[in-house]
Amino acid sequence: MTISNILLFMSQGGQEGGGLMSFLPLILLVIVFYLFFIRPQMKKSKDQRKYREAIKKGDKVVTIGGIHGKVLDVKETTLVIEIDGQNRLTIEKSAVSGDNQQINQNK
Repeated sequence: MTISNILLFMSQGGQEGGGLMSFLPLILLVIVFYLFFIRPQMKKSKDQRKYREAIKKGDKVVTIGGIHGKVLDVKETTLVIEIDGQNRLTIEKSAVSGDNQQINQNK
């Protein structure tokens, strides 16, 4: 046996079982990304959507911009809120980030 024959046998033997094993790190990486990044973000998005759908007249809300107000009217995609000084604003439901109680619990 020559050295070239030995090298050929070694390279062929190493490739037989390497098909699945070479993809294992990639598969594990996808699983980790799903468990730590994608799944929690989907859950948070679902909770926010449920909260926005459950808003009713009289609820206190905080917008993404930090405006605190009380809901006066609920429409399909918008809310009319009253802020300090009897001022009224019409905002999109998607601009609501939470209510005062949720904000205080997170502090």
